[in-house]
Amino acid sequence: MKDQQALMITADLFTDNDIKDCDEILPDVYLLKGFALQQASQLLITIEQINAQSTFRKMQTPGGFYMSAAITNCGDVGWHTDRHGYRYTAIDPLTNLAWPEMPQCFRELAETAAQRCGFSDFNPDVCLMNQYEVGAKMGLHQDKDEKDFSQPIVSVSLGLPIIFQFGGASRNDPKQRIPLEHGDVIVWGRAARRYYHGVLTLKPGQHPLTGPYRYNLTFRKAS
Repeated sequence: MKDQQALMITADLFTDNDIKDCDEILPDVYLLKGFALQQASQLLITIEQINAQSTFRKMQTPGGFYMSAAITNCGDVGWHTDRHGYRYTAIDPLTNLAWPEMPQCFRELAETAAQRCGFSDFNPDVCLMNQYEVGAKMGLHQDKDEKDFSQPIVSVSLGLPIIFQFGGASRNDPKQRIPLEHGDVIVWGRAARRYYHGVLTLKPGQHPLTGPYRYNLTFRKAS
């Protein structure tokens, strides 16, 4: 990522005039085009700061394979996978320290996006952060390691564009392909909370802020 001058995130960025329309693209699935654009530079600086404490790493799945996207976390807990399974941990296994605290600018963005889409009580305690390089992808999966499924998922895209796939309750259900660009935010919950979703392979490109990478911030209520 290129160095960018920090932009202060204030309540002014979330006024009615600035907030993008919330488009319900599927039942209980909402797209906020460009919602995070004004905060993007600050978000990327913050990602660098978190990476300095708990670096991005490619985690191993219970089946012994390594994920193509690199992962880290911030918040009260962090999502982790290894040969022993998928789970949330209070300690980063790589550093043996607590995961970095969730920055206020992250929390404000997630809560405001959720509220805009009708989820007024969203209280995220974890942000799972993905770093995609060219060729990386995320296979179809359900977010089901959390304890409170009444809370939505808020997903923020930064950097190179990618195709997001959203399916149904079964892995074989029809899937809709949704192009995601820098600054886009997807929010889903209620009936769609545990639907299958993923992203297709990241294609080569250069973004002015992130170079050959895409970053994804996924906010959840884990406990």
